[in-house]
Amino acid sequence: MTENVVLDSTPLNALDRCDRCGAQAYVRAVMANGFELLFCGHHAKKYQEGLAEKAARIDDETSRLIEESAAQ
Repeated sequence: MTENVVLDSTPLNALDRCDRCGAQAYVRAVMANGFELLFCGHHAKKYQEGLAEKAARIDDETSRLIEESAAQ
């Protein structure tokens, strides 16, 4: 028997870093087994096709980049 556990995710913050380059993460890809991958906007875009095929859920907060830029 396989159990699927759905976890509520918290918003990404400045402490969440891209698994590829270490920049601030704005995208969280959650795999079916619950494993999370974090990506900056650049790397999320680069791997978006593969992530869309394999991830159970993708939390995309890249719109915050525009909001934060406009606030400055």
